[in-house]
Parts: sequence; C-alpha cells; structure tokens
Amino acid sequence: MPMCRYSLLVLLVALLLGGCSSHYAGMKIVDSLGQKDRAQVIEGLYAQLEKWHRVPYRLGGLSKRGIDCSGLVYLTYKNRFGIELPRSAGEQAKSGQVVNLNGLQAGDLVFFKTGILGKHVGIYVQGGEFLHASTTKGVMVSNLSDPYWSSHYWKTVRIRN
Repeated sequence: MPMCRYSLLVLLVALLLGGCSSHYAGMKIVDSLGQKDRAQVIEGLYAQLEKWHRVPYRLGGLSKRGIDCSGLVYLTYKNRFGIELPRSAGEQAKSGQVVNLNGLQAGDLVFFKTGILGKHVGIYVQGGEFLHASTTKGVMVSNLSDPYWSSHYWKTVRIRN
C-alpha cells in the first residue's frame, strides 16, 4: 500500500509539472514580433509613422482627430502585426517580458514615468528611436538619448504572443 501511494504521488507530480511546462511552452516570447524579421518590423513602424505623423495627441483618442500614446501602440500592434494588446499604458506594461535597455529590438515597448502617476509608452524602432504620440507634437519619432526621455525612462517590455 505505501508503494501504491508513492507511485500515485509521483504520477500526480509528473502530470502537474507536465501541464506547467506545456502551458509555458505555448507562451513564447515574441522575437521581433514572431516570424517577421527586424527589417519587416522596422518597415511596418515607419509605415505607421507615415500614416499617423503629426496626428495630434488626444487623451483616450483612437482616430486621426487625435490619439494618445497607448492608443497608438494598441492600433500599431493590432493593424501592423495582428497582435491585440490592452488599451492602457499601465496594462501594456504588464503584457510582456521586461528586457534590458541594452537588448532593445524593433517592436519592443519603451515606457517612461512622466509624473507621479503618469506613464508614457512608445515602440522602439532602431538606432535609439521610438515611435510615440507626443502630447505637444502629436505622433512622431523621438530618441531615447534625448535628455527628457533618458531622465524619465522606466522600462522596456517585449510582447508575448
């Protein structure tokens, strides 16, 4: 009887561990947004910039009349890459794996703390540049080395698919 209990316990542990590993295997980290190579991701981001350039910032906006930073990220991922993200910057910040600033890849989300509760998000393109919706200049590309952005940098997230 003790041997039977031991065997049952080993079987249960094996099933539980197997379930965890198969679930984890299904949650892969997107490397340059899945099967797309970096050049395709960069091209898609610049195409999005061309389409939305200088559209004014509007809190809660999702149209050419006005868009906010998380809305731009949401629409870019949905329309350019077929990935649906949460709508808010706070939820987008929880949607992937935190990666080191030194390991940035095209498509990574870059986050900034812009006030006590304020968060800002953009999408890394290349060469230190990121696409975002500026509150003063609308949709544009800025550089992470800019003193304002470098002093407010919070974290980088790579989206899971």
